Amino acid sequence: MQKLPVGIQNFSELRKGGGLYVDKTRYIYDLVAGGKYYFLSRPRRFGKSLLVDTLKELFSGNRALFKDLWSESHWNWERKNPILHIPFSSIGYKELGLERALHRYLDKIIAEKGFDIQEESLSQKFEEVLKAFAKTEGQVVLLIDEYDKPIIDYLGKEIARAQENQQVLKNFYSIIKDSDPSLRLVFITGVSKFSKVSIFSDLNNLNDITLHRTYAGMLGYTQEELEHYFDRRIKKLAEDQGVHVEQILQKIRKWHNGYSWDGKTFVYNPFSILLLFDNMNFSTFWFRTATPTFLIDLIKERLFYDFDGMEVGESFFDAFQIGKEIPLGTLLFQTGYLTIKNFLPEWELYTVGYPNYEVKKSMLEYLLSAFADFQPGLGTKPVLEAYRALQQENLERLKELLNDLLYGIPWQLHEKTERFYHLVLHVFFDYIGLNVHSEMNTSRGRADAVVEFDDKVYCLEFKLDRTAEEALRQIKERGCLEKYRSSGKKLIAVGINFSSEKREIDDMLVETC
Repeated sequence: MQKLPVGIQNFSELRKGGGLYVDKTRYIYDLVAGGKYYFLSRPRRFGKSLLVDTLKELFSGNRALFKDLWSESHWNWERKNPILHIPFSSIGYKELGLERALHRYLDKIIAEKGFDIQEESLSQKFEEVLKAFAKTEGQVVLLIDEYDKPIIDYLGKEIARAQENQQVLKNFYSIIKDSDPSLRLVFITGVSKFSKVSIFSDLNNLNDITLHRTYAGMLGYTQEELEHYFDRRIKKLAEDQGVHVEQILQKIRKWHNGYSWDGKTFVYNPFSILLLFDNMNFSTFWFRTATPTFLIDLIKERLFYDFDGMEVGESFFDAFQIGKEIPLGTLLFQTGYLTIKNFLPEWELYTVGYPNYEVKKSMLEYLLSAFADFQPGLGTKPVLEAYRALQQENLERLKELLNDLLYGIPWQLHEKTERFYHLVLHVFFDYIGLNVHSEMNTSRGRADAVVEFDDKVYCLEFKLDRTAEEALRQIKERGCLEKYRSSGKKLIAVGINFSSEKREIDDMLVETC
């Protein structure tokens, strides 16, 4: 079996070292044949840097690296182009400041190539470097990897630094369009998608292929690729876990599949798949590589939590401007915590949600630990007990378990709003694996939460510093369980009142409808 290239982003190192490479070169060929200016956004650890490095080797004419790949017999190996590759993650902008780091990067290239360039301003120096390349070696292939890193590293508490870097990048990129005669290809990647006004205001010919159906499978592994390239490892994993191959494939799908940018082509997170077969065990590999502190802080600030299964229009995916209130759902999508689950073109309606079990499980654990004294990995017993209590209709035991959860919330985090308590309970119910719908609309109003089992449906209404009787009455008045009357399931109404003073459920009434 070929080596698993865990963490390897250098195409030459991967190929020379005998690493496994899922052949994506046909996508790259179509990309180059179809245009000149491209932008692609994908979450971290999705292979963007490897894709950029593959482009670099193709345009450098290193045919030997592509032996037995699709491009070996289709690429024009006679035509070579100079490469200007700017990997923002490694230019030292944190230590030097962004503008100085870019100056130093260009100065190194100027010295190595012996270019005679006298320009002192950053943008003019960049333009002259492109012209010098074109004059001496031919049109330039400009590859910009992680273009947004000098901004997203400072979103949140250091927004002034993010805005300062935004202006530097805006000026830097402004000369690209006017340098068209010097350029063969421009390919820019990043995680976030900032508005063109913010970054690319002068580069209005940039083709954003983030949601383009043709390139939906260019990064990540499709089901066909998984079963072809990892065939022997899949069989070995099934053998180790004592199950059939179909069962292990189903488990791999549940844990790591589900990412999509068109609602039709679904791919696996490549980082998680490589670590799955390296460890021969299932875990939250991708999520653990970076704690989403900034995202969790935004969720806490806005009490926004029920984003799984949202139906949204195309504007949901639009880029946002730095310095303005960041749309949290958009940010969750761009960073990989949400993905497109379905698309109805006739209505231009997208359904977005968690891509897979790995992301959902990890996010809910982080949310619970952010709002309550709940340690990820240590909550199995109360989770199982809460599930059984609902299953067995032991609502008194459920009340005890939920109060234990509420007592663990630090006093400074408590907010005297129904929404805060609703958030904590929704996340907890979702985490224990219940089919929970929050703020579900009815013909006469809205239900705070509906929890479905195979044989029963709970409707829960929450009040703060009022009475459970009032909550129960509201369930009836709004007909919150009417839609389930023909289901044959048992219908149970639960009125809950939270006491902000005691920080607990102090009153609960249950009625079977």
